Amino acid sequence: MASEVNVLALVKGEHRYILVYDDFSRDQMIDHVRDLAADPDVKLNWFDAAVLSDRIRQQTAESGESNPGVRRNRRAA
Repeated sequence: MASEVNVLALVKGEHRYILVYDDFSRDQMIDHVRDLAADPDVKLNWFDAAVLSDRIRQQTAESGESNPGVRRNRRAA
């Protein structure tokens, strides 16, 4: 069965951010959004990244499927 594609867009002034990902790449997209927020040359800020990350998680939950991608261990600091 083919995976569905999720599309999320943010318009911020003259800047347009279009995120396209599937349920298997959800975690990688969230990491990418964080990387964009950390880049001083990109106009995406940490609040934008938090909102986009939350929406990515919501889209996955709304699809009714769990993320079958690779689980990564994250250590608490």
